[in-house]
Amino acid sequence: MRRGLGLALLMLFAWTFPAAAQLLCSESAVSMSFGNYTGTALPGVTQVTVNCLVLTGYKVGLNAGTGTGGTVTTRKMTGPGGATLSYKMFQNSARTANWGNTPGVDTVSGTGSSSPQPISVYGQITAGQSIAPGSYTDTVTATTNGLFTTVTATFTVTAVVPASCTISASALNFGNYSGSLIDASSAVTVNCTNLTVFNIGLSAGTSSGATVTTRKMTSPALGKLNYTLFRDSPRTQNWGNTVGIDTLVSQGNGTAVQYSVFGRLPAGQFVTSATYTDTITATVTY
Repeated sequence: MRRGLGLALLMLFAWTFPAAAQLLCSESAVSMSFGNYTGTALPGVTQVTVNCLVLTGYKVGLNAGTGTGGTVTTRKMTGPGGATLSYKMFQNSARTANWGNTPGVDTVSGTGSSSPQPISVYGQITAGQSIAPGSYTDTVTATTNGLFTTVTATFTVTAVVPASCTISASALNFGNYSGSLIDASSAVTVNCTNLTVFNIGLSAGTSSGATVTTRKMTSPALGKLNYTLFRDSPRTQNWGNTVGIDTLVSQGNGTAVQYSVFGRLPAGQFVTSATYTDTITATVTY
């Protein structure tokens, strides 16, 4: 009877020890949101919380995430059409010590205490990425290896690339007009987020009675000189400001692009000798 009882106690110990070992550490994590990315370096921060028994040593690693092509040094959030946004994760606020998942190389070490230990994760989206606007996300797994135990927690990493555009324009100078037709050109420069579809419109100008098909320059003596603006060098496509009708349509690539404005001063206008001017407003719609 004594021999049988001893065997039963030994078997009970063998089955319950692994379950107890799993309680040596636990782990949780909070999502990281970078907010809006506009092309400049963008920092982010979150926390992984480890709760291990007092004096239990542990190491916390972060995997490469789920983004295609991601590594523990350059992770990838995935967005519209499979586009990716690169980012990094660090152990320190200076963002110089990479956080990977190789123990003793790029993981974070600690020792369990009487209370849970929050560990900051410092992220950064690298500058100069020209990608499609939209929402981007990744899922990272944090793994804590302690004495006789391995626990994991996952957290999401998100960022938004907003569609944005800037526009500028140069002056158009017809020079001296003596009654003969004059053609001249200038440029509108637009910089839009990669793959952002946009329309460039040109107003009718500031002169009374002007339209987008017949604009008018005026002089101090209130004389008027008619002219037209076109989207093409043969000067067959009028340039107005009604989207889908007479605007110029293009798609951004993340860099500044110039679009020529082709002007024409028709012949046969007999006006008082003076300086004639007008002001056109160029608008980008996206």
